[in-house]
Amino acid sequence: MKLIKHLPNALTCCNLLCGCLGVVFCLENKNIPIAYFVWAAGIFDFFDGFAARWLKVTSPIGKELDSMADMVSFGMLPSLVMYKMLEASSANLYLPFIGFLIAVCSALRLAIFNVDETQRDSFKGLNTPANTIFITSLSFLSGSIGIFVQQDWVLVLITVVFSFLLVSRINILAFKFKDLSWQRNKLRFTFLVFAVLLLVFLGKPAVPLIILFYIAFSLAGNVLKLEG
Repeated sequence: MKLIKHLPNALTCCNLLCGCLGVVFCLENKNIPIAYFVWAAGIFDFFDGFAARWLKVTSPIGKELDSMADMVSFGMLPSLVMYKMLEASSANLYLPFIGFLIAVCSALRLAIFNVDETQRDSFKGLNTPANTIFITSLSFLSGSIGIFVQQDWVLVLITVVFSFLLVSRINILAFKFKDLSWQRNKLRFTFLVFAVLLLVFLGKPAVPLIILFYIAFSLAGNVLKLEG
C-alpha cells in the first residue's frame, strides 16, 4: 500500500516523460508524428487523476506536479511544433517565434485552472490537451487542405485564435461524468458518437476536425443552455 499510493504521481511523471520525448523528437526532426507522444501523454494525464480519486490519495503536491507535467506536454511541446511548422513555411526569420504564444497562454490557462474553483463541471477556456491535440494533428492533413493549413498566415491565425481560446472565459465541455444518464450527458454522448464516426470514416485526418467540432459543440451548448 505504501507503494501503490505513489501510482498517481508515477502516471503524472509518465505524462511528463512523453512530453520530453516529444520535444526531443520534434527538435531532431525524427520521422515519427509528435501527435503520438501527445496522445500517450493525454492517456497518462487522464488516468493519474482517476487513480488519485480511486485510491483517495489526492494531494496539493500531486496537483502541482500535474500542472508542471502539463506545461511540458501541453504547453511547451505544441509551441515547439508550431515554431517548426512556421519555420518550414516562412522565410521570415522572426515569424516562427510567434508559436511560443501558445506556451505563454497555456501557462496562464493552467495557473488559472489551479485557483479557479468554478471549473468543476466545465472548463473556462479551451483545455491545454485539446489545444495540443489540434496543433500536433495538423500534420495528418494532406492534399489541398494540408497545403492550405501549412501556409504561414494560416498557422499564425491558428496560433492567435487558439491562444485566445486558452485564456478565454468561454465554457468548454468537460468529460466529467457524474452519472451515465442521457439527460445530464446528452451533449457529451452526442459528441462522442460523432467523433467516433469521424475517426472510422476519415482516420487520423479526422483528429483536428474533431477538436473543431468539440469547440463548436461547447459553443452550441452555451447558446442553447444545454446541460452536459
